[in-house]
Amino acid sequence: MTFNHINKINISAVSYANTFPFLLGIDDKLEGNDFQVSKDVPSVCAEKLINNEADIGLIPVATIPLVPNANIISKYCIGAIGAVETVLLMSKIPFENIKTVYLDSESRTSVKLVKVLAQNLWKKNWEYKTLPSDYETNEDINSMVLIGDKTKTTTNFPYITDLSKSWLELTSKPFVFAAWVANKEIPQDFINRFNTALEYGINNIPNSIKKYGAEIKYDLNNYLNNCISYPLDKEKMDGLNLFLNYLHRINN
Repeated sequence: MTFNHINKINISAVSYANTFPFLLGIDDKLEGNDFQVSKDVPSVCAEKLINNEADIGLIPVATIPLVPNANIISKYCIGAIGAVETVLLMSKIPFENIKTVYLDSESRTSVKLVKVLAQNLWKKNWEYKTLPSDYETNEDINSMVLIGDKTKTTTNFPYITDLSKSWLELTSKPFVFAAWVANKEIPQDFINRFNTALEYGINNIPNSIKKYGAEIKYDLNNYLNNCISYPLDKEKMDGLNLFLNYLHRINN
């Protein structure tokens, strides 16, 4: 299916801290009046693309197989080479005592990643449940997968396992958490403008922190420069394809 030029291109972006450079590029440098942007959590980005409510989305890579006509249209992504610090298995009990893991519903990739690691790296057969909103005070929850900025403010789960670091241990590959995916053919002119805008944001991380990061209490400069890796290069594509292959073999 080809994009209909009568309609504006609907972009579903994410408003997590790790996307601040992308938001800067889109807000400040993406020119033209042929698009509109919404800001959603990753799972909603995916649902919009799957349901054809958006044309381009920064979606969890685990959902790529669910998107009709999925096509990665950007050379940038949300990736990490080793520890990412915001996709964590957090526990009140030692790792070896974990039996049940509650899963953050905001990103399907992290949910699938912990299952891949449990099966292939840790050799664990945990029970999985959906993480409720009262996870910080819910005494029934001892272990959980938590993603995004809220990992920085959750302090009562002292045992921490970084899922991206564990992926590197399993595969020797970087991990891609989210990629810019379209569900139809997008005009090449727009793709070029889009990538130019994203590149501007990545090259101006301090400006993105200044514009969007006023309420963030941790070291955003270190996080965006040293924990997140944005280029979707060959190593990351290899890691992405390997992850998608693992998904076919995990026990859901």
